[in-house]
Amino acid sequence: MQPQIILLREGTESSQGKPQLISNINACQAVVEALRTTLGPRGMDKLIVSSNGKVTISNDGATIMKQLNIVHPAAKSLVDIAKSQDAEVGDGTTSVVLLAGEFLKQVKSFIEEGVHPRVIVKALRKAVDLAIERIKTLAVPVKHEDSAEHFALLEKCASTALSSKLIHQQKHFFGKMAVDAVMILDDLLPLDMIGIKKVTGGALEDSFLVAGVAFKKTFSYAGFEMQPKKYDNPRIAMLNIELELKAERDNAEIRLEKVEEYQKIIDAEWDILYDKLEKIHKSGAQVVLSKLPIGDVATQYFADRDMFCAGRVVEEDLKRTMKACGGAILTTVADLNEKTLGSCEHFEERQVGGERYNLFTGCSHAKTSTIILRGGAQQFMDETERSLHDAIMIVRRAMKNDAVVAGGGAIEMELSKYLREYSRNIAGREQLLIGAIAKALEIIPRQLCDNAGFDATNILNKLRQRHAQGDCWYGVDITKEDVEDNFKACVWEPSVVKINALMAATEAACLILSVDETIKSPKSGGTDTSANNPYVGGGMM
Repeated sequence: MQPQIILLREGTESSQGKPQLISNINACQAVVEALRTTLGPRGMDKLIVSSNGKVTISNDGATIMKQLNIVHPAAKSLVDIAKSQDAEVGDGTTSVVLLAGEFLKQVKSFIEEGVHPRVIVKALRKAVDLAIERIKTLAVPVKHEDSAEHFALLEKCASTALSSKLIHQQKHFFGKMAVDAVMILDDLLPLDMIGIKKVTGGALEDSFLVAGVAFKKTFSYAGFEMQPKKYDNPRIAMLNIELELKAERDNAEIRLEKVEEYQKIIDAEWDILYDKLEKIHKSGAQVVLSKLPIGDVATQYFADRDMFCAGRVVEEDLKRTMKACGGAILTTVADLNEKTLGSCEHFEERQVGGERYNLFTGCSHAKTSTIILRGGAQQFMDETERSLHDAIMIVRRAMKNDAVVAGGGAIEMELSKYLREYSRNIAGREQLLIGAIAKALEIIPRQLCDNAGFDATNILNKLRQRHAQGDCWYGVDITKEDVEDNFKACVWEPSVVKINALMAATEAACLILSVDETIKSPKSGGTDTSANNPYVGGGMM
């Protein structure tokens, strides 16, 4: 009798072969089901309550995937592709998850019939390579010569990205704002030079763009009302210094023999503070910003000399001010000079809703912009911020990759037709597999119809007819419940969004198909952090 060989720890669970592959595909299908209704202009929103009671209302694919806390190891790959799509291009996060799920759904029947996963992976990669080449052929290049035309194109791309968001009613208002914000930046288009601040109250249309740096005024002591609130061409000192009398350290002990000695200690503290303030004043600075508190004595001192000061400035805002206005953030006043002071064309403190905001415009060194959002509920403003982030990312990508395609399911239908025609010219199993992938691409227009309450079969038949006649830009028209040339209707998206979505969805699908065994290690003595979680305790795929 053959002795039993034990390789793995007691309690280790292992599943392999076809059943576990089907199980992984089913897990991905469950994730897709949760997300599919959020696609498109008529997509629904999801209300997610986290473990600490925080409420998030969103229809952004990446946000929902992050909040879901998925524990299934195979389904987690869909979370990763949504995050990568969000980081790379900003939009198309729902589409990429839907495509990956549909690829797996269409090839599931071949797995059940015994087709080797490697054959499916090869066909899937080939089909997507053909699709990407087709996108590059069809994509319409952008003309940079005509700046007005270029601006209009970017605005249409931003509006298309916003059309599926909660703020789709104001998509033209925010689309223009997103383009203006990106246009202000330098050639590298750094995302960290666009700040988004939220002020509750007012209407969405009260939101505005500042061509410079803006941040909320922090806590102020008495005396700040006497300070000037406007400057032209001010010198700006940025400090990381506490400009107030410090409290004694805990358990500090000073042994004194005379009362006069105590007075000397007090006088020394005041002398140190006044020495700092005098050096700041003599440096020529008119606006003083500090990451640390600026006390009442310093506030009054600056007010008497027509200087403006703001303490407890958030580090991120201070760094953005430094990048925009020049100068340096100093930890000592001894180094204050012409080189370490920043400058801008105009400084103003303005009331925005119930908050006071410091606005620096005409920044000389780096080009930066700040969007100040107004609105009602905090959740609504959070979603507006996420939507604007997507639009800004799309505009950046459109400026760097100057080619666009029609949205609204048009490009997916064209790719589906192209792959179906290609599959008829090859023999063997590959023909069926590429045909299945062609069918999977139709999920985008089909889901757009389902989410809008249209008859998806009827609309898709019309689209197939149009694309067979050579009208490659025909897609779903949400407003008329029909099909339309979406390129003429200005439903435009950068081609890089579609290319990235197809590549990411393919990688995820191939990864899941190439797993033939799941080994789940037994839990160690630690407690299970999530209730009934079969995957906690580590695992290997």
